[in-house]
Amino acid sequence: MTLPQLPPRVPPVLGRLGGALLVLLVLSLAVYALFYVAPGDPARLACGERCNPAQIAQVREQLGLNDSVVVQYLHFLQGLLAGRDYSGGAAVLHCDAPCLGFSYQNDRQVTELLLERLPATFSLALGALVIWLVVGVGTGLLSALRRGGATERVLTVLTLAATGTPVFILGLLLLMAVCAYLQWLPFPTYVPFGEDAEQWAWNLLLPWITLGVFESAKYARITRSSILETLAEDHIRTFRAYGVGERALVTRHAVRGAVAPVIALSAVDFGTMIGGAVLTESLFGIPGLGKTLIDGVRVVDLPVVVGVVLAIGTAVVIAGAVADLLYAVADRRVTLS
Repeated sequence: MTLPQLPPRVPPVLGRLGGALLVLLVLSLAVYALFYVAPGDPARLACGERCNPAQIAQVREQLGLNDSVVVQYLHFLQGLLAGRDYSGGAAVLHCDAPCLGFSYQNDRQVTELLLERLPATFSLALGALVIWLVVGVGTGLLSALRRGGATERVLTVLTLAATGTPVFILGLLLLMAVCAYLQWLPFPTYVPFGEDAEQWAWNLLLPWITLGVFESAKYARITRSSILETLAEDHIRTFRAYGVGERALVTRHAVRGAVAPVIALSAVDFGTMIGGAVLTESLFGIPGLGKTLIDGVRVVDLPVVVGVVLAIGTAVVIAGAVADLLYAVADRRVTLS
């Protein structure tokens, strides 16, 4: 008797990629329904409060809002994948893929606007990532090494204080202490890396510390708990019975167990930061995606708001998929299904 041939199994990486694409498709549908199908006039919101009825009618025609909801969404999806044309009488506006819409209030494509603001957000997220990994993992490791002692208690108090302090309060305290009272630094003004690398770093130092310290508390707790959990495993007790020192057990064996969750969480948090650290960017005046979202909401620029929300969602979804892959690479006991 011949057994039926099973279909070939989809590689885990392709499975994760397919799942991420499906989530992005659902995200695009949800965002479109939330902003364009919800009660209200999308044409008026896209055009702005100063538009007259004739301009609103032109925008409605350019956006294809006179078509059915299904056709509108298909045009929206076509713009994301292949670009689209916004036609209104004799004028034709072409938007290259990924087309996130056209900001009539800024007279620019939303994609161009976001790509212009992305380097500032990326710079903020990258510097904060370095700080929260160094400070958070280092604090968690030191707390695990000194568990039960005064050092651990002090670090625990500091970690709880950092966790309970809102990020904007921490940023305000740094601004007042460093810039106003001590006058060690001038008030930050974002300078692109390509213009002056030194000024770029100095002006981002306080935002990096603000986000880095706020996030490092979480990584300190995760690192400490992962190390202590690993130290309670059977093979660690065997090493301890053979006379291996406690410091060697922590640094050579227990740290490996803490690497995987830290790497996975870092990928997710970095993706969230790329999506926009709204409070930090607004507080320090950094022209990134978060500040762009706040500005778009303030002037009711619907295409900009939709574009930033889609960018944030896409960054988080991609970061989640990357985190799964990195977790499996860092911990061989984990397999992707």
